[in-house]
Amino acid sequence: MKVITGIRKMQEFSRQVRGAGLSVGFVPTMGYLHDGHVALIRRAREQSDVVVVSIFVNPTQFDRKDDFERYPRDEQGDRALLEHEGVEVLFMPKADEVYAPGAATCVRVEGLTSGLCGARRPGHFEGVATIVAALLNMVGPDRVWFGEKDFQQLQVIRRMVADLHIPVEIIGVETVRERDGVAMSSRNARLTPEQREVAPVLRQALGAMADAYLGGETDASKLASRGRAMLASQAGVRIDYLEIVDGITLQPASCADDRSVIAVAAWLGDVRLIDNIVLARVRDAHASGGPTAAARSNRCDGGANPHA
Repeated sequence: MKVITGIRKMQEFSRQVRGAGLSVGFVPTMGYLHDGHVALIRRAREQSDVVVVSIFVNPTQFDRKDDFERYPRDEQGDRALLEHEGVEVLFMPKADEVYAPGAATCVRVEGLTSGLCGARRPGHFEGVATIVAALLNMVGPDRVWFGEKDFQQLQVIRRMVADLHIPVEIIGVETVRERDGVAMSSRNARLTPEQREVAPVLRQALGAMADAYLGGETDASKLASRGRAMLASQAGVRIDYLEIVDGITLQPASCADDRSVIAVAAWLGDVRLIDNIVLARVRDAHASGGPTAAARSNRCDGGANPHA
Protein backbone atom coordinates (compact mmCIF):
# COMPACT_ATOMS: atom_id res chain seq x y z
CA MET A 1 0.00 0.00 0.00
CA LYS A 2 1.30 3.40 -0.98
CA VAL A 3 1.13 6.11 1.70
CA ILE A 4 0.89 9.69 0.47
CA THR A 5 1.00 12.73 2.73
CA GLY A 6 1.63 15.54 0.23
CA ILE A 7 -1.32 17.11 -1.58
CA ARG A 8 0.56 17.69 -4.85
CA LYS A 9 1.81 14.10 -4.84
CA MET A 10 -1.76 12.87 -4.34
CA GLN A 11 -3.02 14.98 -7.21
CA GLU A 12 -0.22 13.78 -9.49
CA PHE A 13 -0.86 10.13 -8.59
CA SER A 14 -4.56 10.45 -9.47
CA ARG A 15 -3.76 12.20 -12.73
CA GLN A 16 -1.50 9.33 -13.72
CA VAL A 17 -4.10 6.70 -12.80
CA ARG A 18 -6.89 8.40 -14.68
CA GLY A 19 -4.56 9.18 -17.57
CA ALA A 20 -4.02 5.45 -17.91
CA GLY A 21 -7.76 4.99 -18.32
CA LEU A 22 -8.32 3.63 -14.82
CA SER A 23 -10.96 4.78 -12.33
CA VAL A 24 -10.28 6.14 -8.86
CA GLY A 25 -12.59 5.24 -5.97
CA PHE A 26 -12.34 7.25 -2.78
CA VAL A 27 -13.40 6.65 0.83
CA PRO A 28 -12.75 9.68 3.08
CA THR A 29 -12.47 8.87 6.80
CA MET A 30 -11.27 10.31 10.09
CA GLY A 31 -9.61 7.04 10.99
CA TYR A 32 -10.20 4.61 13.85
CA LEU A 33 -11.60 2.33 11.19
CA HIS A 34 -14.30 -0.28 11.81
CA ASP A 35 -16.52 -2.64 9.83
CA GLY A 36 -18.66 0.26 8.64
CA HIS A 37 -15.62 1.70 6.88
CA VAL A 38 -14.76 -1.76 5.57
CA ALA A 39 -18.19 -1.95 3.91
CA LEU A 40 -17.45 1.32 2.10
CA ILE A 41 -13.98 0.16 1.06
CA ARG A 42 -15.31 -3.12 -0.31
CA ARG A 43 -17.95 -1.31 -2.34
CA ALA A 44 -15.23 0.95 -3.69
CA ARG A 45 -13.10 -2.08 -4.51
CA GLU A 46 -15.96 -3.63 -6.50
CA GLN A 47 -16.53 -0.51 -8.59
CA SER A 48 -13.06 1.03 -8.98
CA ASP A 49 -9.67 0.15 -10.42
CA VAL A 50 -7.72 1.98 -7.71
CA VAL A 51 -9.01 2.69 -4.19
CA VAL A 52 -7.82 5.66 -2.14
CA VAL A 53 -8.71 5.96 1.54
CA SER A 54 -7.95 9.17 3.39
CA ILE A 55 -7.46 9.59 7.11
CA PHE A 56 -7.76 13.14 8.35
CA VAL A 57 -9.29 14.18 11.66
CA ASN A 58 -10.71 17.49 10.49
CA PRO A 59 -10.51 20.13 13.23
CA THR A 60 -12.97 22.55 11.61
CA GLN A 61 -15.98 20.24 11.92
CA PHE A 62 -15.73 19.91 15.68
CA ASP A 63 -17.73 22.47 17.64
CA ARG A 64 -15.85 21.59 20.84
CA LYS A 65 -12.07 21.46 21.20
CA ASP A 66 -12.24 18.64 23.75
CA ASP A 67 -14.31 16.54 21.33
CA PHE A 68 -11.59 16.94 18.68
CA GLU A 69 -8.81 16.12 21.12
CA ARG A 70 -10.61 13.02 22.45
CA TYR A 71 -11.57 11.65 19.05
CA PRO A 72 -10.13 8.09 18.97
CA ARG A 73 -7.08 7.46 16.82
CA ASP A 74 -5.22 4.25 15.88
CA GLU A 75 -2.93 4.82 12.92
CA GLN A 76 -1.14 1.47 13.23
CA GLY A 77 -4.40 -0.48 13.39
CA ASP A 78 -5.86 1.52 10.51
CA ARG A 79 -2.87 0.81 8.28
CA ALA A 80 -3.07 -2.92 9.01
CA LEU A 81 -6.78 -3.01 8.16
CA LEU A 82 -6.28 -1.11 4.90
CA GLU A 83 -3.42 -3.40 3.90
CA HIS A 84 -5.66 -6.41 4.57
CA GLU A 85 -8.42 -4.93 2.39
CA GLY A 86 -6.06 -4.38 -0.52
CA VAL A 87 -6.30 -0.59 -0.58
CA GLU A 88 -3.81 0.87 -3.05
CA VAL A 89 -3.34 4.29 -1.46
CA LEU A 90 -3.63 5.69 2.06
CA PHE A 91 -3.77 9.48 1.88
CA MET A 92 -2.86 11.25 5.13
CA PRO A 93 -2.58 15.00 4.48
CA LYS A 94 -1.15 17.27 7.14
CA ALA A 95 -3.40 19.84 8.77
CA ASP A 96 -1.00 22.72 8.15
CA GLU A 97 -1.07 21.95 4.43
CA VAL A 98 -4.82 21.36 4.22
CA TYR A 99 -5.42 24.64 6.05
CA ALA A 100 -2.45 26.70 4.92
CA PRO A 101 -1.69 29.97 6.74
CA GLY A 102 -4.05 32.67 5.50
CA ALA A 103 -6.71 30.22 4.29
CA ALA A 104 -9.99 32.16 4.22
CA THR A 105 -12.44 30.03 2.24
CA CYS A 106 -15.25 27.86 3.52
CA VAL A 107 -18.16 26.09 1.84
CA ARG A 108 -21.66 26.60 3.22
CA VAL A 109 -24.72 24.65 2.11
CA GLU A 110 -27.89 26.51 3.05
CA GLY A 111 -31.19 24.91 3.97
CA LEU A 112 -30.10 21.33 4.50
CA THR A 113 -27.93 22.37 7.44
CA SER A 114 -30.54 24.39 9.33
CA GLY A 115 -31.99 21.51 11.37
CA LEU A 116 -30.99 18.24 13.05
CA CYS A 117 -27.25 18.22 13.78
CA GLY A 118 -26.76 21.53 11.99
CA ALA A 119 -28.93 23.37 14.51
CA ARG A 120 -27.00 21.93 17.44
CA ARG A 121 -23.42 21.98 16.17
CA PRO A 122 -22.63 25.50 14.91
CA GLY A 123 -20.15 25.46 12.04
CA HIS A 124 -20.06 21.67 11.85
CA PHE A 125 -21.38 21.32 8.31
CA GLU A 126 -19.30 24.23 7.04
CA GLY A 127 -16.30 22.27 8.25
CA VAL A 128 -17.60 19.07 6.63
CA ALA A 129 -18.46 20.66 3.29
CA THR A 130 -15.16 22.55 3.14
CA ILE A 131 -12.96 19.54 3.87
CA VAL A 132 -14.88 17.25 1.53
CA ALA A 133 -14.64 19.80 -1.30
CA ALA A 134 -10.92 20.14 -0.60
CA LEU A 135 -10.37 16.37 -0.50
CA LEU A 136 -12.23 15.92 -3.78
CA ASN A 137 -9.85 18.44 -5.35
CA MET A 138 -6.86 16.68 -3.83
CA VAL A 139 -7.83 13.13 -4.80
CA GLY A 140 -9.78 13.73 -8.02
CA PRO A 141 -11.90 10.56 -7.72
CA ASP A 142 -14.56 9.22 -10.06
CA ARG A 143 -16.74 7.94 -7.22
CA VAL A 144 -16.89 8.50 -3.44
CA TRP A 145 -18.60 6.36 -0.80
CA PHE A 146 -20.24 7.63 2.40
CA GLY A 147 -22.19 5.80 5.10
CA GLU A 148 -25.86 6.58 5.58
CA LYS A 149 -25.52 6.70 9.36
CA ASP A 150 -24.55 10.34 8.82
CA PHE A 151 -27.66 10.90 6.70
CA GLN A 152 -27.67 14.69 6.93
CA GLN A 153 -23.99 14.81 5.99
CA LEU A 154 -24.66 12.64 2.94
CA GLN A 155 -27.44 14.96 1.72
CA VAL A 156 -25.28 18.04 2.32
CA ILE A 157 -22.40 16.57 0.30
CA ARG A 158 -24.70 15.55 -2.54
CA ARG A 159 -26.10 19.08 -2.68
CA MET A 160 -22.66 20.65 -2.59
CA VAL A 161 -21.35 18.43 -5.38
CA ALA A 162 -24.38 19.20 -7.55
CA ASP A 163 -24.29 22.95 -6.90
CA LEU A 164 -20.54 23.28 -7.52
CA HIS A 165 -20.63 20.97 -10.58
CA ILE A 166 -17.92 18.73 -9.18
CA PRO A 167 -17.51 15.78 -11.58
CA VAL A 168 -17.84 12.95 -9.08
CA GLU A 169 -20.51 10.39 -8.17
CA ILE A 170 -21.54 10.31 -4.51
CA ILE A 171 -22.71 6.87 -3.33
CA GLY A 172 -24.43 6.18 -0.03
CA VAL A 173 -24.07 2.83 1.72
CA GLU A 174 -26.58 1.51 4.24
CA THR A 175 -25.58 1.74 7.90
CA VAL A 176 -23.56 -1.20 9.21
CA ARG A 177 -24.58 -2.30 12.68
CA GLU A 178 -23.30 -4.30 15.60
CA ARG A 179 -25.16 -7.52 16.43
CA ASP A 180 -27.32 -5.67 18.95
CA GLY A 181 -28.34 -3.04 16.39
CA VAL A 182 -26.02 -0.22 17.43
CA ALA A 183 -24.80 1.75 14.42
CA MET A 184 -21.05 1.34 14.02
CA SER A 185 -19.21 4.54 14.89
CA SER A 186 -15.73 5.49 16.00
CA ARG A 187 -17.37 7.26 18.93
CA ASN A 188 -18.65 3.94 20.31
CA ALA A 189 -15.14 3.32 21.62
CA ARG A 190 -15.64 6.16 24.10
CA LEU A 191 -18.70 4.58 25.74
CA THR A 192 -18.31 3.01 29.17
CA PRO A 193 -19.43 -0.63 29.47
CA GLU A 194 -22.64 0.58 31.15
CA GLN A 195 -23.33 3.12 28.41
CA ARG A 196 -22.61 0.57 25.69
CA GLU A 197 -25.19 -1.73 27.27
CA VAL A 198 -27.80 1.02 26.99
CA ALA A 199 -26.82 2.20 23.47
CA PRO A 200 -29.12 -0.25 21.56
CA VAL A 201 -32.12 1.77 22.77
CA LEU A 202 -31.56 4.22 19.90
CA ARG A 203 -32.15 1.52 17.32
CA GLN A 204 -34.97 0.05 19.37
CA ALA A 205 -36.75 3.40 19.49
CA LEU A 206 -36.38 3.81 15.72
CA GLY A 207 -37.67 0.28 15.21
CA ALA A 208 -40.70 0.89 17.41
CA MET A 209 -41.54 4.01 15.43
CA ALA A 210 -41.13 2.15 12.14
CA ASP A 211 -43.39 -0.65 13.38
CA ALA A 212 -46.03 1.90 14.35
CA TYR A 213 -45.73 3.49 10.91
CA LEU A 214 -46.22 0.13 9.19
CA GLY A 215 -49.18 -0.46 11.45
CA GLY A 216 -50.85 2.65 10.08
CA GLU A 217 -49.67 5.56 12.24
CA THR A 218 -48.45 8.45 10.07
CA ASP A 219 -48.86 11.38 12.45
CA ALA A 220 -45.26 12.50 12.98
CA SER A 221 -45.90 13.92 16.44
CA LYS A 222 -47.41 10.63 17.64
CA LEU A 223 -44.56 8.62 16.16
CA ALA A 224 -42.01 10.91 17.78
CA SER A 225 -43.78 10.65 21.15
CA ARG A 226 -43.52 6.88 20.96
CA GLY A 227 -39.78 7.03 20.29
CA ARG A 228 -39.10 9.66 22.96
CA ALA A 229 -40.93 7.61 25.57
CA MET A 230 -38.75 4.61 24.83
CA LEU A 231 -35.54 6.66 25.00
CA ALA A 232 -36.64 8.38 28.19
CA SER A 233 -37.26 5.00 29.80
CA GLN A 234 -33.52 4.30 29.81
CA ALA A 235 -31.50 5.92 32.59
CA GLY A 236 -28.47 7.82 31.33
CA VAL A 237 -29.90 8.68 27.90
CA ARG A 238 -30.37 12.38 27.15
CA ILE A 239 -32.28 13.09 23.94
CA ASP A 240 -30.77 15.76 21.70
CA TYR A 241 -33.39 15.40 18.97
CA LEU A 242 -35.80 12.86 17.54
CA GLU A 243 -37.46 14.04 14.33
CA ILE A 244 -39.28 12.80 11.26
CA VAL A 245 -38.03 14.71 8.21
CA ASP A 246 -38.33 14.65 4.45
CA GLY A 247 -35.53 12.45 3.09
CA ILE A 248 -34.49 15.00 0.45
CA THR A 249 -35.07 18.44 1.96
CA LEU A 250 -34.58 17.35 5.59
CA GLN A 251 -37.46 19.63 6.57
CA PRO A 252 -39.71 18.45 9.42
CA ALA A 253 -42.67 16.36 8.28
CA SER A 254 -46.04 16.59 9.98
CA CYS A 255 -47.16 13.38 8.28
CA ALA A 256 -44.75 10.51 7.65
CA ASP A 257 -44.64 8.73 4.31
CA ASP A 258 -42.23 6.39 2.55
CA ARG A 259 -39.94 9.30 1.66
CA SER A 260 -39.49 10.25 5.31
CA VAL A 261 -36.48 9.58 7.50
CA ILE A 262 -36.58 9.26 11.27
CA ALA A 263 -33.41 10.78 12.72
CA VAL A 264 -32.20 10.65 16.30
CA ALA A 265 -29.30 12.05 18.31
CA ALA A 266 -28.80 11.31 21.99
CA TRP A 267 -26.15 11.78 24.65
CA LEU A 268 -24.85 8.90 26.73
CA GLY A 269 -22.68 10.69 29.23
CA ASP A 270 -20.43 12.96 27.17
CA VAL A 271 -20.70 10.82 24.02
CA ARG A 272 -23.20 11.90 21.37
CA LEU A 273 -24.57 9.16 19.12
CA ILE A 274 -26.71 9.54 16.00
CA ASP A 275 -28.81 7.08 14.01
CA ASN A 276 -31.66 7.05 11.53
CA ILE A 277 -34.09 4.83 9.71
CA VAL A 278 -35.31 5.34 6.14
CA LEU A 279 -39.01 4.51 5.93
CA ALA A 280 -38.80 3.55 2.25
CA ARG A 281 -36.47 0.72 3.22
CA VAL A 282 -38.82 -0.29 6.02
CA ARG A 283 -41.68 -0.48 3.54
CA ASP A 284 -39.60 -2.47 1.03
CA ALA A 285 -38.72 -4.99 3.73
CA HIS A 286 -42.29 -5.33 4.87
CA ALA A 287 -43.84 -8.60 3.75
CA SER A 288 -47.22 -7.08 2.85
CA GLY A 289 -45.72 -5.13 -0.03
CA GLY A 290 -47.93 -2.05 0.46
CA PRO A 291 -50.01 0.07 2.86
CA THR A 292 -52.33 -1.89 5.11
CA ALA A 293 -55.99 -1.05 5.55
CA ALA A 294 -55.06 0.57 8.85
CA ALA A 295 -52.49 2.74 7.12
CA ARG A 296 -55.10 3.96 4.65
CA SER A 297 -57.62 4.76 7.37
CA ASN A 298 -55.21 6.42 9.82
CA ARG A 299 -53.47 8.90 7.55
CA CYS A 300 -52.96 12.16 9.44
CA ASP A 301 -53.89 14.31 6.43
CA GLY A 302 -56.82 12.41 4.99
CA GLY A 303 -54.65 10.71 2.39
CA ALA A 304 -52.96 13.69 0.73
CA ASN A 305 -49.23 13.50 0.09
CA PRO A 306 -47.56 16.26 2.15
CA HIS A 307 -44.59 16.33 -0.24
CA ALA A 308 -46.56 16.59 -3.50
